[in-house]
Amino acid sequence: MKQSQQTTLRAAVTLLGVGVHSGDEVKMILHPAEVNHGIAFLRTGLPGGLDRLIDARHLAVTATELCTVIGDRDSGAVATIEHLMAALAGLGVDNVLVEIDGPEVPILDGSSAPFIEAIDEVGVTAQNAVRRYLKVLKPVRVTQGKAFAELLPNERAFRLDVEIDFPTPVIGRQRKAIDLSPSVFRRDISRARTFGFMRDVEKLWSAGFALGASLENTVAIGENGIMNPEGLRYADEFVRHKILDAVGDLSLAGLPLLGTYRSYCGGHRLNFSVLEALFSSRSNYAIVDAGARRETGYAEIGNNIAMPAFAPEVH
Repeated sequence: MKQSQQTTLRAAVTLLGVGVHSGDEVKMILHPAEVNHGIAFLRTGLPGGLDRLIDARHLAVTATELCTVIGDRDSGAVATIEHLMAALAGLGVDNVLVEIDGPEVPILDGSSAPFIEAIDEVGVTAQNAVRRYLKVLKPVRVTQGKAFAELLPNERAFRLDVEIDFPTPVIGRQRKAIDLSPSVFRRDISRARTFGFMRDVEKLWSAGFALGASLENTVAIGENGIMNPEGLRYADEFVRHKILDAVGDLSLAGLPLLGTYRSYCGGHRLNFSVLEALFSSRSNYAIVDAGARRETGYAEIGNNIAMPAFAPEVH
């Protein structure tokens, strides 16, 4: 499959599960979509039998507390979209319609792996249209106390360099960097699960969060270690999941990125804020085609071809 082409699913695929925060049962269908459609959510099951179409773009984000939410509660919203969005972005899937009959994407096992398995069931197909990329032209940075997130120019790939620092020996300070590609995402990131602290459970429940959380979908951190009997999937699963979240959140740019993302103690709020900073000025970015000729002024490498974001083999 040529990575310079847009892609979609070969056929529809259905997933069933519960929302990690709402605890509600939900049915979700991933449908193929036409070129330049992007990722959009069709929220069904609303009062009065109404449906609502919500583009998966940063402008649709309405909440970033513990998860990323698009749409609004009054007219229809979808929460915890980041793990699905990460799977689509990680595999380089451009155009999908996500039909969902509840307020939250199912958590499944707390990672992107079940979404990848569903996509693999039907496969991905190239479309007759050139893939476009969002190229970062200038550094943009946002801060929140000691935490920060920034996007930097990078013509070679979409690179993520993420560092976390938790005041507990169970996690501590972890840092990991990757150049995003389908193979790297599958192997190194996709299976990393969401995590939470047992000491926060009652507070989250009283606030209406984590009602569907369990040891089947969350890495639970106790006072003296991991509560899950199977342990961790990666020795540094926590920072890998933060990368997974960032891949999903940053895909709300609407196009795959050509740039480097760096964060320290970041999360959904900072991921969203750095996209706001990027789009605050048209001089911060350019939209380039994956086959642009030299005379267009688009960035190119090698044989007059702009490198795709998913190109870790380029060194």
